[in-house]
Amino acid sequence: MGIISWIILGLLAGAIAKFLLPGRDPGGFIGTTVIGTTVIGIAGAFIGGWISARWLDHPIAKHFYDGATWAAAIGGSLVLLVLYRILFGDSRR
Repeated sequence: MGIISWIILGLLAGAIAKFLLPGRDPGGFIGTTVIGTTVIGIAGAFIGGWISARWLDHPIAKHFYDGATWAAAIGGSLVLLVLYRILFGDSRR
């Protein structure tokens, strides 16, 4: 997959993770828009792929339509979104 495919995968994985884990995100306008979702999605895709290859002994295929690639990207995005909310959550309470 090329870099454009990874960006598209990250955007979609971040949007799916945001859909599966709704709620208020910290970060204001930038953190909750397409930019924030894309960054979390792309980073989550890399984290999910690394976890899958390192500990689950299932290397990620280089095909855009591979189910394991999507599952790893969405799972990594969910993990990153939870960590983002824990670290930068509402600290004014």
